[in-house]
Amino acid sequence: MGPLWPVGVFALTTMLALSLFRLGLSGWQAERVTAVNGWLPVLLQGLRVDVATVCWLWGIPMLLTVVLGGEHLIGRLWRAVLRLWLTLGWWLLLFLEISTPSFISEYGFRPNRLYVEYLIYPKEVISMLWSGHKGELLIAVLATVALLGSGWWLSGRVTRSLVMPRWYWRPVLAVLVIALAVMGGRSTLGHRALNPALVAFSTDPLVNTLPLNSGYSVMFALKQLGNEEDPSQYYGKLPSERVIALMREASGRPADVFVSPELPSMSRNQATWQGKPKNLVIILQESLGARFVGNLGGLPLTPNIDALSREGWNFRQLYATGTRSVRGIEAVVAGFTPTPAQAVVKLDKSQTGFFTLAGLLREHGYDTSFLYGGESHFDNMRSFFLGNGFGRVVDQKDFRNAAFVGSWGASDEDLMNKANEEFTRLHDEGKPFFSLVFSSSNHDPFEFPDGRIELYEQPKATRNNAAKYADYAVGQFFKAARAAPYWKDTLFLVIADHDSRVGGAELVPIPRFHIPGVIVGDGVPARQDERVVSQIDMAPTLLSLMGISGEYPMLGRDLTQTPANWPGRALMQYDKNFALMEGNQVVILQPQQAAQGFTYDRVGERLVAAEQSKDLQERALGWSLWSGMAYQKELYRLAQ
Repeated sequence: MGPLWPVGVFALTTMLALSLFRLGLSGWQAERVTAVNGWLPVLLQGLRVDVATVCWLWGIPMLLTVVLGGEHLIGRLWRAVLRLWLTLGWWLLLFLEISTPSFISEYGFRPNRLYVEYLIYPKEVISMLWSGHKGELLIAVLATVALLGSGWWLSGRVTRSLVMPRWYWRPVLAVLVIALAVMGGRSTLGHRALNPALVAFSTDPLVNTLPLNSGYSVMFALKQLGNEEDPSQYYGKLPSERVIALMREASGRPADVFVSPELPSMSRNQATWQGKPKNLVIILQESLGARFVGNLGGLPLTPNIDALSREGWNFRQLYATGTRSVRGIEAVVAGFTPTPAQAVVKLDKSQTGFFTLAGLLREHGYDTSFLYGGESHFDNMRSFFLGNGFGRVVDQKDFRNAAFVGSWGASDEDLMNKANEEFTRLHDEGKPFFSLVFSSSNHDPFEFPDGRIELYEQPKATRNNAAKYADYAVGQFFKAARAAPYWKDTLFLVIADHDSRVGGAELVPIPRFHIPGVIVGDGVPARQDERVVSQIDMAPTLLSLMGISGEYPMLGRDLTQTPANWPGRALMQYDKNFALMEGNQVVILQPQQAAQGFTYDRVGERLVAAEQSKDLQERALGWSLWSGMAYQKELYRLAQ
């Protein structure tokens, strides 16, 4: 093989290793692979993806070896670069495969953009790994040493004493290499090159990622970052005027309340409560899905939230818009709808001038704050909040005498004590206030102080025990708040940002988007609300209950003024898949594929394939396109 030998050996051995890893992952998930008749597509399409991967990764070094190789100065320099290139590529592809089972356990599919995003915060990630994942950390270190060592050794063997062709054969060989690399990398003669949609074949999102290798999955996700702000690249197009018309109609508001041609979602809203405006506290609970909440049919881990659900307005069919904290933040605090892009908390155009409850309430004279036990720079929260109406950020550095500090900062108990102190002080100073209080104890590695709760299970550091401790901290807060002078003047929302470990064999695992939400406050009657509602409905409803009338761009429903027989609506973004559920009718959009219809069996917690109307499909597309358009054109802001 002459100059093709080094890359050829690495390509073949890597493809063999990737196939073995894929076979192992498929065996681990054999029940789901078998359920969709997926063994042949997974293995054959997987080989196709692996060929494309090695072509893109090592096509250039193969070409440069043909052109530059030889026993001369340039050839010897290139051989050193080639060894490094081969070794690092070998390490990257195989290390990602070794780490894949842990990622699948947490997120439900192969490593993607999230794998890289977390590397931006090494302190938090390393602390988390050291506290709760020492075994995985040791495996990662040993795997890195072994892969780099073996790659360097093998590259030395295969680059030694290469037989180079005569000079006049080199251009011919170079053209051949270019042709093979491009053809293998594109893997199709069609208009679009190979992408994950071309090898997707089932309604199980995890199984659809098995034909990929994790290196390809991560690199494709990163490549898409430049395009992901525009959902039309994924789901299809509609004229802007049609998107606006659909969104206005879906908001449930009459046409005459939309007040701005320049800001098409800006509407005039009259609050239900006509008394003195109330304070607002939103307690955003980390990773607390309905399966951990007793009153929603989950495990008996939340006696305090269950008690609040009997006292206040309890939403029994509330659904998160996504699977990450920043997605929950944009929905609850800004009423913003989800997209396949990153949440607006992390995007450039939304760092200033973007609508939030804090920006609106600050104009009404409210003190606005974000309280968090960890470091507020995580996930860009500090920048987003301070740029969009939050006057103060209280985070880990402000907890001088915390009773317990874990990998993610001060415990929920310390956070709730700090919140009560802040609210008491503000009330004493005569300032109306809005505060977002964001918990963190219910997060891997699940650290919390001893002696607070009767453990649900052994060992202590488990997800269930952490959920029970998070509920305990909420209970302690409400015990203190009821005795505080601000109680009668304040409205409280306790709500989850998302569920933990969202995954399943459906295109969108709807049961894993089911979360708790309860509004409590003096004068809020007890109510069990069975309507399907979304996180985006919380902010308009809270403003109405607070007594804040005004103009804002949110499209969520004011549930105080929505008929009791409204079947409801929820929006859910699961990686690149988008779901619209109206009542129990569901449309799911996937990248570069036709919309699929289902009904949701709430008792069985499963989707059943069912043809859905063109109108519902168009509304799903409208919802998915609106947020991208609003972000790109900077339409989601308060009028100047």
